[in-house]
Parts: sequence; structure tokens; C-alpha cells
Amino acid sequence: MSKIIQLDKNLINQIAAGEVIERPASVVKELVDNSIDAGATRISILIDNECRNIRVADNGCGIDEEDVVLAFSKHATSKIKTVDDLYNISTLGFRGEALSSIISISKVTCTTKTKDAQNGTKVECQNSEVKVVKTGCADGTIMDIRDLFYNVPARLKFLKSEKTEFSYISELIESFAVAHPEISFELKNNDKVVLKTLGADGLKAVIKNLFSLEVSENFREVLKTDKISNLKLSGYVSVPSFTRSSKKDYFIYVNNRAVKCPVIQKAIDNAYRNTLPQGKYPFIILNLELPSSEVDVNVHPTKKEVRYKNTNQIFNFVSSSIIGALTSGNKPKSIDEQSSVQKESEKIVSFTDYAKKEPIFVDDNSDNDDTFVPARQTISPEIFRAQNSGESAASFRQESIVFSESRPVEYKKDENIIGQYRKTYILIEVEEGLEIVDQHIAEERYIYEKLKKSQEVVSQILFISDVLEVSPENMERLKDNKSIYEKFGYSIEFLNEKEITFKKLPPAIARIEPNEILNDLLENLSGDVNGIEEKILIMTSCKSAVKANTPLNMFQMQEIIKNWRSCEKPYTCPHGRPISKIIKHEDIAKFFLRNS
Repeated sequence: MSKIIQLDKNLINQIAAGEVIERPASVVKELVDNSIDAGATRISILIDNECRNIRVADNGCGIDEEDVVLAFSKHATSKIKTVDDLYNISTLGFRGEALSSIISISKVTCTTKTKDAQNGTKVECQNSEVKVVKTGCADGTIMDIRDLFYNVPARLKFLKSEKTEFSYISELIESFAVAHPEISFELKNNDKVVLKTLGADGLKAVIKNLFSLEVSENFREVLKTDKISNLKLSGYVSVPSFTRSSKKDYFIYVNNRAVKCPVIQKAIDNAYRNTLPQGKYPFIILNLELPSSEVDVNVHPTKKEVRYKNTNQIFNFVSSSIIGALTSGNKPKSIDEQSSVQKESEKIVSFTDYAKKEPIFVDDNSDNDDTFVPARQTISPEIFRAQNSGESAASFRQESIVFSESRPVEYKKDENIIGQYRKTYILIEVEEGLEIVDQHIAEERYIYEKLKKSQEVVSQILFISDVLEVSPENMERLKDNKSIYEKFGYSIEFLNEKEITFKKLPPAIARIEPNEILNDLLENLSGDVNGIEEKILIMTSCKSAVKANTPLNMFQMQEIIKNWRSCEKPYTCPHGRPISKIIKHEDIAKFFLRNS
């Protein structure tokens, strides 16, 4: 074996850089972290040379001349001093590794000046060597990074295309801008402005600026505080029908730090359960504030992971907060409407309000967010009902008519039901325009909520029922889950080892062919045993509801609409399908070239 030697400083820093600096976006993150910690209100980022040249300028407090050389040394930081400080971190940066890592893999020029200094300081770094001269400059700090990875060709080879690398940087600055709406951010790529925020007017202005008006109109505000546990959750979540195909639009922060947090992601999944189509996800902007002593951010060199002292408390607080936002009224408010009543909408709660119910237990070490199933899910009926919130607000265009955000209105006795379209949709004249309601989905939502609230499900005795043949495997499945389906009004008589017959069924589905009911029942009893009760409940609701292509008289349509309007969550069915759409009066008039 070779002799043991002491590695030189530059090689040590390059090894550390392998953990901290993964790609150009990693450099931008570390530098912007420092700018925010320095109290900057304006941060400008310029990218060129295929993302290998990076310039970050801020108007923060700057670095003292006597500290500037030390700032580029390994494990040098102004943000922590003792071991105890690691468990009470309030800044974004704290490790003291970033600058020393960056100067080991790039050519760096730092120009900085504090408010009280007469002159600025210019620092040139290459191969971990630092040279300092005085210079004239404005207050703040400018970090110029050139030829990133110039001396690490292996790392350079693994970079993606310029477009891909810049997309990572752009997404990063979006995340910073959302977390810090009070800061003005500007991002340029080859001198072209790609992103710019004003640092004024708050989060709603940033959302409209970065995303779109459509996104902002489909948000519901989350604002909940637990004074006893010092927890606060704020932000916006999208209505259930405004979905994305991935979790890319999850902007999750803990004390304004962007994190990848399985606990919060699972809480989001739990809050949206049975309101979203399969493979669809909401648009999320959430910031969890809690005492820094209650969360550990010193888990990974990139500082993207956190751990909590009380994981279940965080899970239940986040989940209940989102559920409250989605069920706090049938008619969603746009961001503009929400901001005007923000103080009134804030809910002050105690952890005991949601902890006194048996909580859902989660494991904060799990990385498999998409297949999350709570380890134990014993919840009171009230909380269980609340966890199935839903509403529909997707928009789409066809020629010049705009289908606006769905906002089911309260039922009125003299509601003007125009009639039925294609024996499937009920047409209603409402204040905003023409509302189109899917009769099957609307009644399915009503039946689902009614069954969920019922303490007992009424069964209808069948005097005559077909004898059905069942495989040995399915026979065992039916016997094993007998208590579950009987709870929802299904009673089966086992005639022998191969045959069964239904003795009782929920009245609304008694007319359906027994063989069809059995197939659906067996399908819900197959596979994953978690959530069987919910699956059977959804199946019963779907089978009980009036079908599409069924002609209805005016009285039947009125009953469906009246019942649907009374639902707690009248926006989507339990499968996540939207129930109604409204075509605005002005859009119809615009299509026909009318003024109003």
C-alpha cells in the first residue's frame, strides 16, 4: 500500500466541492444564499459562456476588508460559532464550505464594500490562492465566477447542454423569488433578461409575474397558526382540478429555506386524497415557520433536507391546514380577493385541535413519495371526511370561448335550470354565465358525502338473487374482508366452496346485475389492502349515481342540483373529475361579437 500523505489545500477543497457544487446551479444557490443572508434587497444574476461564467451582484452589507481573505478559507463563516448554534440556525448558509469549494474549481473575482468603509476590496482567487487589493465600488458584493470546472475536466464532461443547465438556474431563482418576495431578483442569460421581480407588492405579485394569471386564479390561500407550538403555515395551494403532471411545481420551504421534504409532500398527498385524477398533482407554494431549535437543517451538505423533532405534529399540522383551505367555502377566492381579507382569514389554532384526534403516523426517512401509505391511519370520522376535499377550476379554450374557473354557486330555490344536454349534462343560467354540470358526477359526489357521514348504511334484503360462481382465491378474499363490505350494506351468503349469493345490497344499486357488483367488489378487494373501505365507498357512490345518457325531467334535475349544491366539497367527484364548468357571459358575447 502507498504511503499516507497530507493532501494539499486545493485538492481538499476540490473533494469538498464534489459534495457542495454539483453543477452551475449549485454555485448560484450558494452565492444567492449569501446575498440573502447579507440583507440584500436587490440581487442580479448574469449567466453566460454556457453557464460556466456566473456573476451575482447584491446590495447587501458587504464583507469587511479584514475578513475577506478568511471568507474564502475552508470552514470559515460568520453564521455559527459553537456546536449549539448548529441546532439554532436562522440563516441559509452556515457551513463555511461554499466559497472555498468554488475557488478551487473556478477563477473568482470578488468585489465588496461595507456601508462604513471608505474603499472597497477586490479579491482574485484561483486554485485556492487569494490576492487582495483596494478598489472603488458601491456598497454590497459582486461575485464573478469564470471558467467553472476549468481544472476538473471530468466534472465538466458531465454537464448537460447549456439550455438544460440554465433551466436549473432559472427554476432555482424562481424558488428564491417565491420565498423572498420582498427582494428584487433579476436573471440574465447572455445579457437577455429572463426573469425579473420588483421586490414589492408581496407574494401575489411574484406569482402573477413568474407564472400566470390563470395560476393565481386557481389558488386557495393557506394561512394557519398554532401559537402554542409556534407553528405557522402560509402560502397557496391550487384547487383540485388545476393540476400538473408531476411534483415539479411543489415550492416547499421551511423557514424560507427551499427543501425537499418527504413529510410535507406526504401531508400534501394526504390532503388531496380522492380529489385528483391518477397521475396528477396540485400546484403548491407553502412556507412552514417553526422555531429553528425544532428542525435540523444540518443533514446534508446541500442543505436541501431537514429533520423535525416532532414529525407527526408537522405532518398533521400541514395536512389539516391544506384541508382547511380547500374546504373553507364552496366558492374559491382569487389571490386578489384573498389578499384583501388576509388578516380575517388567518386561523389561530392550537395543536391540541388536531392532535387530540389520533394522528396519521409518518416516517420522515422515506424517499418514496409517490407510493406513500400511512403506517397507521386511525382517524376520527370528522377528520377523515375533511381529508377528501375537492373543487374544480381548470380552464381551457376552444376557438374564442373561454371556459372559466368552475365556481359552483349556492343553490337557489328559483334557480334557472335551462334543461339537459345530450342526456348527460344539466345546463343552468347563473350570475356569472352558463354553468354546465355533469349529472352523474354531481350526484356521485352527493352520495359519497352522504354515505361518508352516515353512521349506518341501510341495506335492502333481496328475496331473489342469482347464484354466482367464485374462484377459491376470490372466495377467501370475500371471507377475509366480510366485515368491511358488510359495513357498507353488502351481505353475502356463502352457499358452498364455489358459490355465493347476495342477501343484502345498498338500495340504490340493487337494480344492478349481481355479477357486475361482484366483479367490482372483488376488484376493490384485490391488491393493496390499504384504503379498501374508501374504495368500496367510492364504488358504491359511483354505482348509485344516475348514469350519463339518462333522460331526466325538470324535478329530477332540480333534486340533483339541490343536493350537489349542499356538498362540502362540490368541485370534484371522489375520482378527481371536475363536476361543473362555467362559460362567462362576456366570453359568450365576445364570441358573437357583442359588446355585452
